[in-house]
Amino acid sequence: MPATRQHLHTRSVEYRGYKRSDGFWDIEAEMRDIRHYETFSPQKGTMPPGAPIHHIALTLTVDDHLSVQSISAQMRDTPFPICLEVETKLQVMIGANLSRGWRRSIDDRLGGTRNCTHLRELLFNMATVAFQTIPIHRSQMERAQGNPPSSTTEPPYFLGKCHAWRFDGPVVAWLYPQFHAPSPRDSQGD
Repeated sequence: MPATRQHLHTRSVEYRGYKRSDGFWDIEAEMRDIRHYETFSPQKGTMPPGAPIHHIALTLTVDDHLSVQSISAQMRDTPFPICLEVETKLQVMIGANLSRGWRRSIDDRLGGTRNCTHLRELLFNMATVAFQTIPIHRSQMERAQGNPPSSTTEPPYFLGKCHAWRFDGPVVAWLYPQFHAPSPRDSQGD
């Protein structure tokens, strides 16, 4: 018989990708932390169940090359008023690129006490959302216009980065045969 449980905490995170009319792209993230019981906060006093401990929103604007053009945060609910000080300290990310060294850029520019752990966590995954938004939208629009997928001499960025997209796997053999590289085991007939 399974143990009974009491729901204590919920962290919800949502990411959204947008194409802008000016040719740029917005990638947004929003995080909320709530507790399902009465909570005492040194700065806020007693908080009722469901009151947000954190409610943080973040917007990145990137160009077609995934370089950050602007960044903004809205710390709507935080445990301490001092947390609001980091909203304006994100500008050091302008110029960073989501496809090359993104996580390292975040750590180098915003790591440690220079910024908020939660904002850094949201930033890490914004690259994935940008990749799901921008190149996928482009390829879908090309397909809808009847254009064949463009042939390329360079493998797409995502090849070799996950099990399904491994160079020796069936998905790459099917969709990107020019980059398929059977493993030595496959050629031995095992």
